[in-house]
Amino acid sequence: MPTASSNGNPDVLTAAPSSGLVRVATAGSVDDGKSTLIGRLLYDSKALFEDQLEQVAAASRRRHGDGGQIDLALLTDGLRAEREQGITIDVAYRYFATPRRTFIIADTPGHVSYTRNMVTGASTADVAIILLDARNGIQQQSRRHAFIASLLRIPHLMVCVNKMDLVDYDAAVFDAIVDEFTSFAAKLEIGDLIFLPISALHGDNVVERSQIMSWFGGPPLLYQLEHLHIASDRNLIDPRFPVQWVIRPGTEEHHDYRGYAGQIAGGVFRKGEDVVVLPSGVATKVAGIDTLDGERDEAFAPMSITLRLEDDVDISRGDMLARPRNRPLVSRDLSAVVCWMNDAPLEPKRRYVLQHTASTVRAVVQELVHRIDVDTLHRDESATELRLNEIGRVRLRTSAPICYDPYRRSRATGSFILIDEATNETLAAGMLLDHDEPSTAGRSTNVVWESTGLTREARWEALGLRGATVWLTGLPSSGKSSIGALLEKRLLREGRSAYRLDGDNLRHGLNGDLSFSPEDRAENVRRTAYVAGLLADAGTVAIVSLVSPYRSDRNAARALHDEDDLNFIEIFVNTPADECARRDPKGLYEKARRGEITGFTGVDAPYEQPLSPDLELTPGDPEVHLERILRVLRAREVLPLV
Repeated sequence: MPTASSNGNPDVLTAAPSSGLVRVATAGSVDDGKSTLIGRLLYDSKALFEDQLEQVAAASRRRHGDGGQIDLALLTDGLRAEREQGITIDVAYRYFATPRRTFIIADTPGHVSYTRNMVTGASTADVAIILLDARNGIQQQSRRHAFIASLLRIPHLMVCVNKMDLVDYDAAVFDAIVDEFTSFAAKLEIGDLIFLPISALHGDNVVERSQIMSWFGGPPLLYQLEHLHIASDRNLIDPRFPVQWVIRPGTEEHHDYRGYAGQIAGGVFRKGEDVVVLPSGVATKVAGIDTLDGERDEAFAPMSITLRLEDDVDISRGDMLARPRNRPLVSRDLSAVVCWMNDAPLEPKRRYVLQHTASTVRAVVQELVHRIDVDTLHRDESATELRLNEIGRVRLRTSAPICYDPYRRSRATGSFILIDEATNETLAAGMLLDHDEPSTAGRSTNVVWESTGLTREARWEALGLRGATVWLTGLPSSGKSSIGALLEKRLLREGRSAYRLDGDNLRHGLNGDLSFSPEDRAENVRRTAYVAGLLADAGTVAIVSLVSPYRSDRNAARALHDEDDLNFIEIFVNTPADECARRDPKGLYEKARRGEITGFTGVDAPYEQPLSPDLELTPGDPEVHLERILRVLRAREVLPLV
């Protein structure tokens, strides 16, 4: 998982695109300074009108006297008074723009009682800002907010250590908080983690660089927000178009017109391309793409469009269009994580309404698998209900199939809400998971798992070892095998059980019957993941060195480990293709470029980079890479802390 306490000199940073809307969610414990920070951003970026400034100045004089400075917290704190009067305004939104970008800031409540409101306010965020008081360090709420940001798959997380002025701008205080937070965050799935020392009250490192904290080499907060690269956060790989409306004008002029309107949830759609209608499975082609600005040859997420198809197909609201070879999951049996938002608790076997994209179906909660302790991340499998603000994993059965992707792959097609049939109240927000039952493909029939009667805990305790899978992915010749070999030797030298499952080695035996087609690559990953899981269960650190180019295959490998509650650590060895070709000892890149080899990853076959790996390694000292991997293993409690 990449972390950074500074992002280099802003003078040499590559300029980001100047357009686009960025959604920001702020979170923090009570009195950590969220309101002051938002006020400072608005004030110093000159995003306030004169009458707003006059109102805040007058309110500041009433509260602090004529000699006091403007209390920037008053720009948002007015909503708190409304809450105290019984008005339900739980998430405060602020809009402002700079010459580079437009921002929507959702100020989410900090108290534990408002977990549901943070989920609501942060569900569509591009970046989350978690505020910490430098005097208090990491609090229970800090961990809670980081977990929720990870659960919601917010692509970027900024940790602002506020009130540095109250600790004399001490770099040691900031570094200690960074180390502690990084250790906790290693247990979560956070793609981009940035730390900044700030003083919202005095404006240090908010809009302008702090002159007092010259020891911090990174740019200020607003610069980070303006230059944040968010275009790659969108899923442009998986084409998904939920149909919201069937358009039949019925006029003389447009008598034969038939279109399907909605918002693209993922990927790119092009005129003339093959599509499949789900859940029916009927195949057709895109005849045209209409927008308010006229017809287009292509459209992409999150555009709102009307698709015309070449064939007269039976399509209704809630159906989904996708590519024939890139389909979402279609099922009535769902596994999900839900945040419960109602005073009446969730009860298994009760019937609800489930709304997912444009589809509305009835659903029954078949089982509450476990409740998650948001503070410790432990799972309570004895839980029988979920109460207000609690989070847990459930199994659902719907009245009709829905077309979805796991939430980790697509926030748009992997999220849903549960609604009360009688009152129409929203009861829960949910995130769909991969199938939690192993695939029956390739499995023999009439077989039953034979238990040894020995629990994993007893085995690990007897051996004094804890198992895990370290999954190294990257282009061919990126250095995966070399790093894996170093890790294996180091662990064995320290008395830990470790075994390296190298992709080439496995194709000499277990996977020797597989080609390099996408289907056989998926089977290659499935077999390898299953063996790695068995080794991990036995107390061994399984080190997998596998190109595994497709994100869906790696997600399936992770899901297999998640089902068995085993540590799965995905490490992206991010070596550029040109450098891989220079290193290539077999000359495969050159052969592929000459056309002597086809389907070679990095040349004529795709490699889908991990969106949020647990760790990313770029070319550098292998020993430094090794130490970073060991730190993650210690943070995951696979290895003892030193």
